[in-house]
Amino acid sequence: MSIQNIKTLGELKKANYQSKSIKDELRDNLIANIKQKKTSFEGVHGYENTVIPELERAILSRHNINLLGLRGQAKTRLARLMLNLLDEYIPVVKGSEINDDPLNPISRYALELIKEKGDNTPITWLHRSDRFAEKLATPDVTVADIIGDVDPIKAANLKLSYADDRVIHYGMIPRANRCIFVINELPDLQARIQVALFNILQEGDIQIRGFKLRLPLDMQFVFTANPEDYTNRGSIVTPLKDRIGSQILTHYPKDIETARTITAQESNLVKNQAISVYVPELARDILEQIVFEARESEFIDAKSGVSARLSITAFQNLISTAERRMLLSGDKKTSIRLSDFLGIIPAITGKVELVYEGEQEGAAKVAFNLIGAAVKSLFPEFFPEIEKLQKQDQETPYDAILSWFFNQQDGFELLDGLRNKEYQNILDAVSPLDDLLGEHQPKLTKEDSYFVKEFVLWALAEYKQLNKNRFTEGITFKDLYSGFLNGI
Repeated sequence: MSIQNIKTLGELKKANYQSKSIKDELRDNLIANIKQKKTSFEGVHGYENTVIPELERAILSRHNINLLGLRGQAKTRLARLMLNLLDEYIPVVKGSEINDDPLNPISRYALELIKEKGDNTPITWLHRSDRFAEKLATPDVTVADIIGDVDPIKAANLKLSYADDRVIHYGMIPRANRCIFVINELPDLQARIQVALFNILQEGDIQIRGFKLRLPLDMQFVFTANPEDYTNRGSIVTPLKDRIGSQILTHYPKDIETARTITAQESNLVKNQAISVYVPELARDILEQIVFEARESEFIDAKSGVSARLSITAFQNLISTAERRMLLSGDKKTSIRLSDFLGIIPAITGKVELVYEGEQEGAAKVAFNLIGAAVKSLFPEFFPEIEKLQKQDQETPYDAILSWFFNQQDGFELLDGLRNKEYQNILDAVSPLDDLLGEHQPKLTKEDSYFVKEFVLWALAEYKQLNKNRFTEGITFKDLYSGFLNGI
């Protein structure tokens, strides 16, 4: 059907256009996608076997939906992606405030226009991208905002009595007729405002002031909510919950690979950053492991959650840390160093809610310790476990490295601003590191090998085999007992 040639109600009828409700649109197009093995929620990762099947079942059931989960779990993104399941265009009575269907008009304006002009009633076509409305629930939201109210200016201009329903100014929900309407953070909506949604969800009609309106609105509602809000700020009133067809629980990525995919997709790096800064695969894993450690940390409030946005902004900070060092040193290209992870601390401290013990420790220290915890967690995947070897009272592959530091009681410094060559020379000086990598990670590229060398040193410090100290301009690595031997 060529919509460019259909501009009146009569032409629409001749084309045998069949109206359908928005829930039927979603259902029919989802069925088509499933049959064609086509992904309906492109760009959402980690939900393939959990959230997305539940969401698809809710759409097939033609339910209004509540997405319940912690911050940064792609709740709003899922709602916005539902747009792709709508028909590309739908006909609308031209000039209608509430997107009246020409074949099933509901507003006074559309009914009178069709009565007056009949098949000559002009129509327009509404693209699916314009069929999405979103409202963040805040304490200042009123019934007038979302449902509507009497407009005294309209009454004065049109010289109408307040008893005439033409003086009504429709709110966001009626204006989103035949659209997907999302209310974010539903528990934050005052209880009296939630009550105003009862009739819309169940019967599809609205009530404004004293008017007897019967507007069977055709809408797909999607609500989002955070479990923490139920106790800290508000709650969803029980009768409203009863009218929501499906409540779907979202979750964070369950593995590092999925988390990496999300971060790479959302990080939106500048082209020059992607070219000039090399990121070892291990660095990407450590970044995601930091977020996993944060979700398990006793110093961070688990009820608040640790958003996926943490890893995204942390990755951006990590790249920028290396880029800034490169610009200052004059190098044309550089590679991520483990010490660059100190640059992500502002991204961590801004994204986590600390419990009392965490506040006592300090946000920066908690963030710094998370980096160390991530290194310690990943180390056994690449090298023999230190603790296991020590328990068996065996020689370890790390003895030569520890002996090197014992003989070099001053250790060495890794300054933050070292040029690439200087950085590599310092790590090359610890010759036992080459033997360790040659035995356990022989296939490493040159760029990766220097990162892994520093990774080994950090891990030895986390396992209390070396002494690692942070100072203003960098990090020092020393023998664990050098301080005692020097009388410090």
